[in-house]
Amino acid sequence: MTAKQTNHIENKRIPIRNLWLLILYASKLFKTINDPAQKKYDVEKNPDDIPDLVAEILTHSVEYRLKQNLSVGLVRHHADLTRIRGRIDHIRTKRHGLLERGKIACSFDQFTTNTPQNLFVKAALDRLAIIVKDKELKRRCRIITAALERAGVTKNDIYTTISRTSRAAAITASNSNDRQMLAAAELAFNIVLPTEDIGNSYLFTPDREGIKLSNLFEKAVGGFYDVVLPHTKWNVSLGKHLYWNEHAVNDERILPGMVVDIMLEKTNTTQTKSRIIIDTKFQNIVSENEYGKTIFKSSNIYQIYAYLRSQERKSDPPSLTSTGILLHPSLGKNVDKSVTIQGHKIRFATVDLATNTADIRKRFLELVEC
Repeated sequence: MTAKQTNHIENKRIPIRNLWLLILYASKLFKTINDPAQKKYDVEKNPDDIPDLVAEILTHSVEYRLKQNLSVGLVRHHADLTRIRGRIDHIRTKRHGLLERGKIACSFDQFTTNTPQNLFVKAALDRLAIIVKDKELKRRCRIITAALERAGVTKNDIYTTISRTSRAAAITASNSNDRQMLAAAELAFNIVLPTEDIGNSYLFTPDREGIKLSNLFEKAVGGFYDVVLPHTKWNVSLGKHLYWNEHAVNDERILPGMVVDIMLEKTNTTQTKSRIIIDTKFQNIVSENEYGKTIFKSSNIYQIYAYLRSQERKSDPPSLTSTGILLHPSLGKNVDKSVTIQGHKIRFATVDLATNTADIRKRFLELVEC
């Protein structure tokens, strides 16, 4: 039996403010918004304040790093010098007859503040200065940008259109002192990507400028639970690898790997009480089969079924009754159905991305109260 893979989600629009909320949940910076210094921004209730919150955090972080001295890095330089420094470029020296002029071509490393990380931060400040609402924050962004230039972080247009791969590399290569600053810079880039024209209220859901909304939805749900659920009661695992039951499989190497989006384990002081596996799908929750009947998608059911049943072990009691949730976005309505198959509850649920942000948060919390 085949099903028509219609996706009504992709034909509708998500409010930009709700998309910003998902980007915030997915960001590393979400863990810092409970800082008392940022209490004036209730960004979960009003995501339109997210750019101002990010600007507040970023400007504060950069000001602190400027006082402590910016991180430096080694950059390779090439120059024709009157004395040897670093390595000699013999080919250039001979080709240009430098020895006859008392010079020699050298390549050498030199410490500089003009690193990819600092250029990335400077570009983020430039972007925030355009979109923040608070005039004082706009002024601070521009003042700090000028301070970075005086500190040796020069203008470089390439970083105003820096690719996501380059941004990720810049953050990965950073030291611990720069992590909050770079997390804020990364969020600054993300929140301005969804719209090209200031004032737009909606975004079509297909990819825009490299953002894959399916990945964003997964990371947003995982990031929300990782921050909001109390760690004294919940253990949150994101992108966890599962292994096939060794008693049922002779050679696990011939089977596909399994990576679950989100695994939640509710605990007490002595043992795990329950386990929830959440698989996110950025697609319509139902499809239409060849007879015109609306059904849940069989491939998704098989996937969550494999996640649940393959983990059953008598030595791990929660694995015998774990719950699976297939979580989809929706626009304008919610679906919440469940079935129990061989001791495992499988829940088909949606979160309405067209509703207000308070209801989105409430819905995420409702899903784990099972």
